Amino acid sequence: MRPFVFINIAMSADGKISTKERRQVRISGNEDFSRVDRIKAESDAIMVGIGTVLADNPSLTVKSPELRAGRISAGKDEHPIRVVVDSLGRIPLDADILHKGTGRRIIAVSREAPHKQVEELGQYATVVVAGDETVDLCTLLEELYRQGVRRLMVEGGGTLVWGLFAQGLVDELQTFVGNIVIGGKDAPTPADGTGFLREEDFMHLRLIETVQLDDGLLIRWSVEKR
Repeated sequence: MRPFVFINIAMSADGKISTKERRQVRISGNEDFSRVDRIKAESDAIMVGIGTVLADNPSLTVKSPELRAGRISAGKDEHPIRVVVDSLGRIPLDADILHKGTGRRIIAVSREAPHKQVEELGQYATVVVAGDETVDLCTLLEELYRQGVRRLMVEGGGTLVWGLFAQGLVDELQTFVGNIVIGGKDAPTPADGTGFLREEDFMHLRLIETVQLDDGLLIRWSVEKR
């Protein structure tokens, strides 16, 4: 058993999520920011990879006081569980995701993570060991389900998104396509990793809806199961 997994990501019109320097850039506008805040509040947990934490230092908190109040009135924590996939335990101990906002944090590491770092992270988060050299995503999702996570939002980055797609662990993809062109053959894309080589292995999507937001387009797809 695993949670319903949906990926939410913003990309430029040419399919980039950042510059080749992998620095944070603004792709969407206020309408999409409000949408993202709402779907965060509707989720049980939000997951990112360590690359996103190191590049952007996100807090992954719900920004709207009304949405936070709604979660509390429903008997939930003010913010969803924050989850970081961090095979080697590289997350800085002063990272915003460990300190900003109330609620639970989970750091998923492999058995290769240094013991001292795992102990230190345990002061701020629940550390889940899953996998030998890298985090076993199937095992992690099963553990999140056991901890009550039924709806999991994934916000990147490209390596984590690719890993989830490659293992057939994604149910829905939500992509905001912004009205900018970033360019660069080395700039990250929504799904990096090694990529599929054969057409029969490609992941196929079914269009759910398209909505114009700001000066861009929100596209929602469900993932067709093989």
